[in-house]
Parts: sequence; structure tokens; C-alpha cells
Amino acid sequence: MHLEPLASFVILLAVILILPICFERLRLPGLLGLLLAGVVLGEHGLQVLSSESETIRLLSGIGVIYLLFVSGLEIDLAQFQATRSRSAGFGMLTFAIPMVMGIGVGRLFGFDWNASVLIGSLFASHTLLAYPIISRLGVITNEAVTVTIGATIFTDVGALLVLAICVGINKGSFSALSLVSLLLSLMIYSALVLFGLHWLGKAVFQRSGDQEAVQFLFVLLAVFSAALGAELIGVEKIVGAFLAGLAVNGLVSEGTVKEKILFVGNVLFIPIFFVDIGLLIDLPAFARSIGSLGLTLAIVAGLILSKFLAAFCAQMLYRYSWREGITMWSLSLPQVAATLAATFVGYREGMLSEGVLNSVIVLMLVTATLGPLITSRAAAGLIPQLEVAKALESDLDIRPEADLTVVVPVYNPNTQRDLIHFGALLTGRGAGSLMPLAIAAAQAHLDIPELENAFQRSQELLARAVTLGREFGAKVQPLLRIDDDIAQGISRASREQQASLIVIGWSGKTGLQTKLFGSLIEQVLWSAHCPVAVTKLLSSPDQIRQILVPIEIPDREALLALQFAAKLAQANQASITLLHVVVPAVSDERADWIEAQFNGLVAQMKQPAQVKLVCSRDVVGAIVQQAQSSDLVILRASRRRTGSLGEVKLGELTAPILAQLHCSVVMLGEPQHHMP
Repeated sequence: MHLEPLASFVILLAVILILPICFERLRLPGLLGLLLAGVVLGEHGLQVLSSESETIRLLSGIGVIYLLFVSGLEIDLAQFQATRSRSAGFGMLTFAIPMVMGIGVGRLFGFDWNASVLIGSLFASHTLLAYPIISRLGVITNEAVTVTIGATIFTDVGALLVLAICVGINKGSFSALSLVSLLLSLMIYSALVLFGLHWLGKAVFQRSGDQEAVQFLFVLLAVFSAALGAELIGVEKIVGAFLAGLAVNGLVSEGTVKEKILFVGNVLFIPIFFVDIGLLIDLPAFARSIGSLGLTLAIVAGLILSKFLAAFCAQMLYRYSWREGITMWSLSLPQVAATLAATFVGYREGMLSEGVLNSVIVLMLVTATLGPLITSRAAAGLIPQLEVAKALESDLDIRPEADLTVVVPVYNPNTQRDLIHFGALLTGRGAGSLMPLAIAAAQAHLDIPELENAFQRSQELLARAVTLGREFGAKVQPLLRIDDDIAQGISRASREQQASLIVIGWSGKTGLQTKLFGSLIEQVLWSAHCPVAVTKLLSSPDQIRQILVPIEIPDREALLALQFAAKLAQANQASITLLHVVVPAVSDERADWIEAQFNGLVAQMKQPAQVKLVCSRDVVGAIVQQAQSSDLVILRASRRRTGSLGEVKLGELTAPILAQLHCSVVMLGEPQHHMP
């Protein structure tokens, strides 16, 4: 069936929008839904879409470039710098041992040397799918974990360079001179991309200031120019995309520009690439190749064994514990981004058979499931090599109440009273400054009636806020601002006034528009320079007597949440309970360490608090149960990435907890540049 390009694009959008959501509700990976959609709609199914169509080839090509660019962008260069010598050692081990194993598998099944080396390079790389797990457990500072994260740069760069050489050899006659020429071109090209793009990007970012559109377009131009440059020197474009990701890594850091870059890729182009992979799968041939077991079993077992041997050697060499060794193995196990992209390229070039492609898809599903599962159990017993409370003690600058400035945006008369009351409590009823803020939407002409009406409404809101603030004993300084963006107006005004905290009401909207474009709250969280308290108050703030603070790890945010709770407790003479849910896999030593760190955090507070550890596999259920006797629950509201292929969510556990709580809630978020 031949479809117009527009019709193909509409079908792809429908697939991307609907299937991942459906599969995730069935507790299956959304990625699996995209692959199956490709199988069903492809030439071996309903023949609705074709992998050879210009539309699919273009969008899938952009997707694979984006996939490797994001992989380079997500590598934590700071973690690499912290342990670069040991990261290099483990990187070489977890590259070389799987590489040799992959070459052996290729030769065993009759592939020539060039294809066998390419198969070996597929084994060599890895994707840090379990990064959110180790982040949540607070073990990123453990040396074994840091070394594994740093090793990613060696494995991915090495695997892609091998791919470039293999594809270059496959395209032309092989000779020592051509190989030297290719390697020399790669070295010069890599240096130009890594250093040239970084230098140029630094200049563009400095000159553009806060013009995010200019910065976003520069990053897109950089990645696709690097991909095009790679093709011009005779290597695969995904090599250039990955190097471009490394080059702009430090420029975009964490912020709205990076968020937009990831949003475009994760929502549109990368899913289309996975649909295209599905289009290539011949289901009967897939079943036959899997049914024969030989090649598939050799690839899956060879990868798992070789990664284990590499981790074991590193464990012995660096004298890590067995739990640290297992964690290194499980973190380096998942094969997704670079592996699948390189396999796709090798298959397109005719170097790899359909059996290898099918086996790598099975490998991806197995390792993407097995790796994070093992990590969650092994890393739960690790102890970070850092005394958190002591590190935070010198890191945080805690302002006295007299210097506390709380900005409260006012835009909803129904919630205005409780928000102003809440802000007044935090400022110590007059010790600090309470700043109600109203934003009037800017217009092209500042003398038109629409702006005058918005200005008048803002003045009315502020007048009422001043009356309420004085009623609650606060020192009130109203602010009125004209801005073309509400979220940016809140953030800019808060920065101009050197605010200590922003208190904003939560609308609870979760519609399609919010999911696609982000809510005002999310935009403020990204851009604000200070902590943001997103509040959902079910009763008057002065009725808060029991405050529950669930904390995952004893980090900077934990201390921020406790300080916030202490101010409320001091104003209302309330009690504070610090809650940590311990999963059964956690060792006694780890549990004791957690409790000691939490006690250290509490010791830094002026207000007393109770530390409570609860053992449960159901974290959400345990928090909800403990919250039944509480008046207020303080949750984490930072935006956390769920992996290089995942979407960005507002707190991993926040949504399911909010759906079951029947008390007031504050979602407290630190500014993005302070995020760990």
C-alpha cells in the first residue's frame, strides 16, 4: 500500500502518542509497543508503512542521529573527571573483554573478520539505564558506581570508532594506507568536533544571553552538521552525532534548553527510529531465528558473561566488595542506544544478517530488564563513600528568618487567602518579607484596553493580598510586573528581589496540553533561582500540627525539606516526622548508615524531629499509610530523567502518592543548577 508522506507521518504520530501509554499501563516497556507497531504496520504485516519510503528514512535517520547525540549529551563528564584513571581502567576492561567475546561469536557462526569485529563492538558499549535507580538510592558517590559511570565514555566512543572503521573497510578496498588515512581523518575530525564545537558553542551561548531559541537552534545545527561532517570523511553519521553530544555537554548542562532538546528527540524522532526497527523485522523469520536458539543464545549469553568477567576483573584489581562488583556488572549490562543504532547501521550496510538484528533486539529486551533489576537489589546495600550531613553542613548557606523573602504569585482568588497565610507563616509573621506578585500579560502595544484590564485585575489581586498579609501579621511588599511569559515573569521578578523561596499553588491539571508542553509550575521549577514550594492546601495553614517528610536519600534536598518543615513547625508548634522506606533488599549495614545520616541531618536543625524507618516493597503504599495521621506531607518536586530514552517526569513517585493522599501537600523543588 502506497501512502502519501503526510499520511505516513500522521500514522506515526498516532502510534507514538497511543501505544507507549497503553503498554506502560500494562506494565510493559513502551519501547516494545513501538517495535510491535512497526512489525504490524510494515511490509511483513499490514503493509501500511515501508522502511524504504522517503518519509520513514528521513525521520528514522534523524531519530538515530538524535539517539546517539542524546547518549553523548547524557554522559556525566564531572563523574568521569572524579575517577578518570580507574574509569579508564574499567572502561578498557568492559570494552576489550566483550569485544573479544563478540568477535569469537561472529567467527563461530561463519561471519568474516570485519563483520565479527563489528559484532564485537556491539558487545563493547553499554547504556546507563539504571542511573535513576542509583540516584534514588543515593549511591552515586560510591567509587565503584562513579567508575562505572565514567567508563561509559570509553566504551561508547570506542564502540563507535570501531563501527566507523568497519563500515569504512566495508565500503572500499582494504589496505594499510586506507586504514591509516581513515584513522587520521577520524582523529582530526574528532578534535574539530570536540574542541571546535565547544569553543563556538561557548561563544554563542555567551552572546545570546537568555535567548533560548538561538541556543536551541545552535545545538540542532551543531549535531546535524557534525553528522554530515562524519559522512563526508567516510564514517557513519552517528559517530558525529555522539561526538557533538560530548562537545555541547557542558554548555547546556541542566536547564530549559537541554529540556527542549531532549523533549523533541524523546517525543518525536527517537520513537520513529524504533518504529522503523520494527518495520525491518520479518516476524516469521524472527520466530525462526529465535527458534533455532544458536546465534541468539550465543549473543545474549556471551554479552552477559563477558560483562560479568570485566566487572569481576575490575573488582579484583581495585579491591571492591562483591556487592560493588555486581553493581558494576549490572550497570554495564544494558545494551540499548549505541548497540541498537550500530546494529541498524551494520544491517543497512549489509554487514550483519537479519538473524543478528533479531538477536540484538532480544539482547536489548533481556539486558534492559535484567540490568536495572539486578542494580536495584545489589546497589541497595552499597554505602556511599561520603558523610552526607558533614558535606552539606559546609555547602548550604542557611539564611536567618530576618533575611527570608517569600514571593507568592497571586492569580486565583479562591486559593489566594491560604497561600498568603502560608507565606506569612514561613516569614515568621513579620520577621521576613512577604511579596505577593501579580503578572499582567504583555501586549504588542502597551496602551490597548486588554492590557489595561489585566493591569487593573492584577492591582485588585495585590490589594487583597496586602490586606490578607497584614491580617496575618506579615511585612508585605506587593509586586506588579508586565511580562509576556507568566512563568518567566515569576522567575525574573523573584531573582530581581533576591527571593529565598517561591510559594505557588498547584492546580492539579494533568490534561494533554500539560503533558505535551509542561505546566506553569514545571516551567518555574526549571527557571527559578531559588527553591519553589508547590502547595495543595486542604485546610487552613495554621491547623498544621503533624508534618511528614518522606525522604529517599540524605542529600541536599533532604536538608532543604527539613528546614522548610522546621519553619512551619516553629510557627505552629507542630511535630516533624522524617520517613524513609527501606526496601527488603537493603542490608543491615546500609540501613544503619541511612539512619545515622538522617540523624545527622536532624542534628543540624533547630527544631526537633523524629526519624522513622519503615521496611516495605511498596514505597507509595507505605508513605500513604504513614500520612494518614499527618496534616501536611512534604514531597520532592524536582524533575528527574528516567533514562536516556525516557521522558521527563515531575518526581518519580509524586503522582501516585498525590492520587492517594487526603491531606495538605507541599512539593518542594530546588533550582535546577543545584540538582545532583
